[in-house]
Amino acid sequence: MENFSNFLCMRSEVSLVVVIISLLAYDLIAGRKGMQYFQPVTLTLFAIHTVLHLLPHEAGTAFGGMYTYIPMAGVVKTILNIATLIIFLQAEAFNGEKLSNKRGEYYFLTLVTLLGFYFMISSGHFLLFYIGLEMASIPIGTLAAMEKQSKKSAEAGAKYILLATFSSGIMLFGISYLYGTTGTLYFADIPALIGANTLQIMAFVFFMAGIFFKISLVPFHMWTPDVYEGAPTNVTSYLSVVSKGAALFALALLLYKVFGNLVGQWQGILYGLVIVSITLANLFAIRQKNIKRFLAFSSISQAGYIVLGIVGGTAFGMTTLVYYIFVYLFSNLAAFGVVTAIENRTGKINIGDYKGLYSTNPMLSFVMMLSMFSLGGIPPLAGFFSKFFIFAAAMEQGFYVLVLIAVINTIVSLYYYLLVVKAMFIDRNEHPIPALQTDVYNKASLIFCTAGILLAGIFSIFMEKIETFGFAMLQ
Repeated sequence: MENFSNFLCMRSEVSLVVVIISLLAYDLIAGRKGMQYFQPVTLTLFAIHTVLHLLPHEAGTAFGGMYTYIPMAGVVKTILNIATLIIFLQAEAFNGEKLSNKRGEYYFLTLVTLLGFYFMISSGHFLLFYIGLEMASIPIGTLAAMEKQSKKSAEAGAKYILLATFSSGIMLFGISYLYGTTGTLYFADIPALIGANTLQIMAFVFFMAGIFFKISLVPFHMWTPDVYEGAPTNVTSYLSVVSKGAALFALALLLYKVFGNLVGQWQGILYGLVIVSITLANLFAIRQKNIKRFLAFSSISQAGYIVLGIVGGTAFGMTTLVYYIFVYLFSNLAAFGVVTAIENRTGKINIGDYKGLYSTNPMLSFVMMLSMFSLGGIPPLAGFFSKFFIFAAAMEQGFYVLVLIAVINTIVSLYYYLLVVKAMFIDRNEHPIPALQTDVYNKASLIFCTAGILLAGIFSIFMEKIETFGFAMLQ
């Protein structure tokens, strides 16, 4: 009975597996007419899964402590669920003529990656963490290469798989060093056995290199713009929000709970990575003409800001990290929703193509403007509050110079975010993008994202709720 009750702490994973199996069965038995309803069926099942995940859930362990559930992990899984649901609403390309024959594969592979992220977030053992990481990485490479007729998509899939394999090998090498010096791979046992000896520091560096690849921190970022540009836009948005959010929380969890004794070493590493990532990403973003490459460098910069919440190693820092991810999902997915609507109907993906967009598509222009303003941190949008809290968490620990550099970079980022707004509202175009009729699902996603951008910062309920979980996690 005790083992069964422990198994119930994996409610999120069990529920998601049920959804995956149900969709797989539907894909196999549904005829051509039945496949037309694949998206609403998927949205309904996944919405039920998301709502069930909101029910109260006590902490617990399973599989001898390899799986651990804490309330903060539940909050992050809920955020990932919301982001995935919005991305499914925007999956227009996989339900139209272009990729309709891959509809089932897209939803199935995406949910398998989400299951992998679940295991990463709730792992209490490096073996389960690595299994979750690979469960998420391999399907993402397949998703990136799903447009077989596109050379860029094939290139994106190949680059992601090759570099992900290389980073996973480095990470596994670090895990082997860690096991060799401690004799265990359980997160709870390692802190008492780890110190600042050379082999353990090498193990830490090798392992974190694999995590930094997933987050796209400089210098592990070079795959990001190419994969973002070549992959289907819906896959790009998933990489930008869900994959990055899961990896950032996993990074914070490991630094706090496993490598806490090496704080003197990893604070300096993160300090340098934050500065380099934000600065270089901002400088390269200014030069971009392709909107997807532009958002790729924007996401690298945003990851640098999020890592600011980790540097201090405090409960408030953990709270601001999760809150930033929550706000980031609305801001970024709003932009990708607009890009999806325009690309699927016109094929245009350059910023120059957006000139004069307001004259023909005022609502899409308005949503994109809010997204750019929120990503740039302009008040009173949610992005301003997320940056304010993340800066406050770093300043609380005395990182004044780091915050000053981040603030200067924020001003720089405003320039390139406003370039998109300028193109839509100020620049003239004799032949602007014609008026577009957005499908009902994408329209719903844009309304949801707009509400999140406008309200997530004003109402502090979410921030207050996760603050308790952040404090409990570090105890």
